[in-house]
Amino acid sequence: MPSFLYCLNTSTIRPTPILDKIRIASEVGYSAIELWHDDIEAFIAAGGKLSDIKRALDDAGLALPTTIYLRGWCDTTGDEHASNLDECKRRLEQAATLGAIHAIASPPSGKVDLELAARNYRELIAVGLSFGVKPAMEYLGFVEQLNSIPSAVEVMDLAAHPQATIIVDPFHNFRGGGDFMALANLRHEQIAISHFNDTPASPSRFEQHDHSRVYPGEGHLNLRQWCALLKQIGYDRWLSLELFREDLWARDPRDVAQRGLDAMRLIAETWWVNLRFPEPTQL
Repeated sequence: MPSFLYCLNTSTIRPTPILDKIRIASEVGYSAIELWHDDIEAFIAAGGKLSDIKRALDDAGLALPTTIYLRGWCDTTGDEHASNLDECKRRLEQAATLGAIHAIASPPSGKVDLELAARNYRELIAVGLSFGVKPAMEYLGFVEQLNSIPSAVEVMDLAAHPQATIIVDPFHNFRGGGDFMALANLRHEQIAISHFNDTPASPSRFEQHDHSRVYPGEGHLNLRQWCALLKQIGYDRWLSLELFREDLWARDPRDVAQRGLDAMRLIAETWWVNLRFPEPTQL
């Protein structure tokens, strides 16, 4: 029995058509896949149906932990908020039709009123649950404020909803200046999914962005510590490979997915080997 389950975030093989992404993930050996709403909507615009995607997922035997992403919900009010919430509802309905467990709710780029963000997140959870999908808070290391586990948890705590969850991600922890030890303050049921990736020590974290990510084990992050902390709090569900590299998008998507799965397994199934603990905050 592996220490974790393995998921493919389809950003890793982005140009590949959505049904091929599903087929490749299954054939390579992943147990789950994360789908992007932009891909879903492009498929529908080209004449496809949500039922085609759902059938492909069922035939492939893949779970759908999340769809990506919900936007504009966090720091808006009035008519703008109502309009953005309608778009979130549309995406939540898609997620529900496809059988997703969570939908990732992404933060804005600037500073936010945390109390407003919490009220809006609590509202978003209620809307999502009406469709049978749980919106999960995401922090992004390259945004101004909601860029770390503690900042996202602050919104979750203020929202005070029992179904509040978080997406955790090693790259975003590094980019936002956070410490992996923040994982130890979470309960396993608060984690919707753990993205999994690595990043080089240079350039500095302030100069890094999505394209800076590399395969697990090819950067400088202490991913065995990451896995150890997840195990410590009882999390044993999905690690999801999430890369955004144009050089990988130009390669055979099956090879990219296979190499990523092998890289994740090498770390996640030997997380106790040569474990360095604790690790200082990366600057």
